[in-house]
Amino acid sequence: MRVGAVSDLVQQRSFDDLGTPLADVTFCVLDLETTGGNRNDDMITEIGAVKVRGGECLGTFQTLVNPGRAIPPKISVLTGLTDVLVAPAPRIESVLPSLLSFLGDAVLVAHNAAFDVGFIRAALARAERPAWNGRVVDTVHLARRLVRDEVPNCKLSTLASRLRLDHQPSHRALDDALATTDLLHLLIERAAGLGVTGLDDLVSLGKIGGHPMAAKLKLTADLPRSPGVYMFRGAGDALLYVGKATNLRQRVRSYFGSDDRRKIGPMLRETQSVAHVELPDPLTAEVIETRMIGRLLPRYNRRGTTANKYCYVKLDTDTAWPRLSVVKNPAKQGAHLGPLPSRKMAALVVDALHTAFPLRRCTQRLGRNYTAPLDAPVCSAAQLGVAHCPCSGTADPRAYAAAVASAERAMLGDPRHVVELLRERMSQLAGQQRFEEAAMTRDRLSALLGAIRRTQLVAALGAARRAEITLGETTWLLDDGQLSDVRTTTTLTAALPVSALGSIDVDRPVDRVHMDEALCLAKFFDKHADRLTVTCSGDWAFPIGASETIPPLSRAA
Repeated sequence: MRVGAVSDLVQQRSFDDLGTPLADVTFCVLDLETTGGNRNDDMITEIGAVKVRGGECLGTFQTLVNPGRAIPPKISVLTGLTDVLVAPAPRIESVLPSLLSFLGDAVLVAHNAAFDVGFIRAALARAERPAWNGRVVDTVHLARRLVRDEVPNCKLSTLASRLRLDHQPSHRALDDALATTDLLHLLIERAAGLGVTGLDDLVSLGKIGGHPMAAKLKLTADLPRSPGVYMFRGAGDALLYVGKATNLRQRVRSYFGSDDRRKIGPMLRETQSVAHVELPDPLTAEVIETRMIGRLLPRYNRRGTTANKYCYVKLDTDTAWPRLSVVKNPAKQGAHLGPLPSRKMAALVVDALHTAFPLRRCTQRLGRNYTAPLDAPVCSAAQLGVAHCPCSGTADPRAYAAAVASAERAMLGDPRHVVELLRERMSQLAGQQRFEEAAMTRDRLSALLGAIRRTQLVAALGAARRAEITLGETTWLLDDGQLSDVRTTTTLTAALPVSALGSIDVDRPVDRVHMDEALCLAKFFDKHADRLTVTCSGDWAFPIGASETIPPLSRAA
């Protein structure tokens, strides 16, 4: 397996997909002076803005604003703005069109941006103009992340003085905007040391704040903005964690910000490097992630043990008196549902089928020549009339065979009888205000429908045999339910970096170790069935008609 950029597997991506380089981003640095700090009650008195790109000033915007109310004395002392000075100035309603035109589609930058953006949005609302929801960069957040250990605080005046910026703030809008512009350029230079090269990096960096492992952001510097699989590695190149991503760079960097799962901190402390495999599309990335986890069992991947928890619901139709059971592995004979994610779900499925069909519930082995003892007791379920009891000799073979056939038909995809019976029972229980029992019945039905759908999804994948499925520019090649290759309109076909976890026998239930891959492929093809172009040597059954949704109760109920 090659780790790093796998260029022969990756289609050419558009410029937008790669993130806009910071040198090409137009920023509009904004500063406001106001009559106070309440955006709803106080008003703007002055606006200053500087538009820059690539370190070059493209223009400035400055105007006084008549707030329509008296400026408090303490504000006049702080800013030098008085009622006499702003009286001839235009009202904010007249200034907004010019300001928005100057801003255009630039990224708005401000020091403590929540204050300035909040006042602008409040002014737009009062003027009954459309809301502004452009991208924002807050230099306070960036400063806290990049220079906090160099300054006593992150006030603009402190930063300008300690960092020796060319412009110094004076509590006048344009002066403060110019000082913030100098600060922005300095922070961008500092951020480059943490691998910040694009606008998305800069925006996310401000959200990382004081993350204790943020210094390791430099490990993400070479990650592309494309689909693939990433790997956190520790000492001695030990594999710690494997994950998939639509945007590798964005996903991995998110671990240093908003991802607060309990295991993330310890994992990042152990991390010494981040490797990646670039892949053509998110679906292929999910398949490769599943294979790597199943093959390598990284320590921090909870999904690595998923296959061990899978189980099946089996109806042993090859025996004399078939019964339902939950088994770890499928048998060569009989009808199966699964693999299911847990024994709890499997137990609910069995309960749902038992509610609908009077199958025996004992575990006694009954051969074809079994004869019940004369004193054999009748089980409690049979006494209640909800099950046959062949072990007591009271069961009618024909009636039992009919119940088995109905149960098998439900497991193979026709659960109408079960749905009708359990919905009727739910309605009766709800009418009697036995809501907990009604909820339990609903859970059983939901588990059964989910199990049937899962089974049919993966069965349909295997039924396609050899298939080529195309969506847009990507074509996936399947071989007996497994992804064997992928190609795009701009790349030649090439082997996948990780092989499948063994082969699949499509004539038997899917093995536990193959379920994760089969399910992610089947769900994707089912969801996008109407957009796919397919050629296959078998039968193409997507979209699957089975639903996990419980039909609504009738109005009468």
